[in-house]
Amino acid sequence: MADSKYLTTDEVVERYRGGISAGTLRNWRAMRLGPSFVKVGKAVLYPVDELDAWDEKNRVQCSASKQLTEHMGDRA
Repeated sequence: MADSKYLTTDEVVERYRGGISAGTLRNWRAMRLGPSFVKVGKAVLYPVDELDAWDEKNRVQCSASKQLTEHMGDRA
């Protein structure tokens, strides 16, 4: 974990293109929701691998997309 990359709250907001605000992240931390974080003193850091895992957990697979992918595979 020593070479793991961490993002600050502002960097997480930027990662999600403003779709999640710093205030929302603060509220989620207080309620123990959202992505995992590390707190070192006053610094709040989000491990990138935890954000990636959180993204996967929240992925929505649409059936139309799945059918399109299968159909496109038939052409290859």
